[in-house]
Amino acid sequence: MFPTTHLSAIAAGPAGFPRIVEAYWKPVYLYLRLQHRRSPEDASDLTQELFARAWERESFASFDPAKGRFRTFLRTLVDRLALNEREAATRLKRGGGIEHVSFDFASAETEVAQPREALDPEELFARELVRSLMQQALDDLRTADGERFAIFEAYELSDDNLSYADLAQRFALPVTTITNRLAAARRELRRFALERLRSITTNDEEFRAESRRIFGS
Repeated sequence: MFPTTHLSAIAAGPAGFPRIVEAYWKPVYLYLRLQHRRSPEDASDLTQELFARAWERESFASFDPAKGRFRTFLRTLVDRLALNEREAATRLKRGGGIEHVSFDFASAETEVAQPREALDPEELFARELVRSLMQQALDDLRTADGERFAIFEAYELSDDNLSYADLAQRFALPVTTITNRLAAARRELRRFALERLRSITTNDEEFRAESRRIFGS
């Protein structure tokens, strides 16, 4: 079941700009690091510069969904900026619609060293977008229900390989409650991810194609 269609962040103009930045800044940064071979400093500067320019020039208003996906359009802007900017861009010190979005480049940098198969630029960018969306969905789950997230984290995200019985003992809950809360957490995680995805796609066709890519259905 797909979420109810609503105005996407792309169509919302300036009001939706922070949601676009939140979803795409890490894919842009990693794309610059891995595809354009920029240093961490240059990649962080260019990432901030890209969104600063887009905000000031309203660049996203020129996007035409009939011509392709937004992430392809954005990657073209990244390529153009990387090719044109030979010196590190000045760090973003502007306000406006992106002032509250956190660019945690140190955290993003830990992913650069991870082994990964050779991917074409479009596939690389799409892969990092999925990573970013799922991390945001996990943050949403943590905020919505800290106890449910703690059980999910211990079972799904930990290397401890805990059983349901182990979790029941740790959280002082019946095993049936543990299984129910894990099932609920998985449903909520999917819902949050789909809500995030819906906000950065422009129509139902693109949304369904991207959701199939992430969830296979």
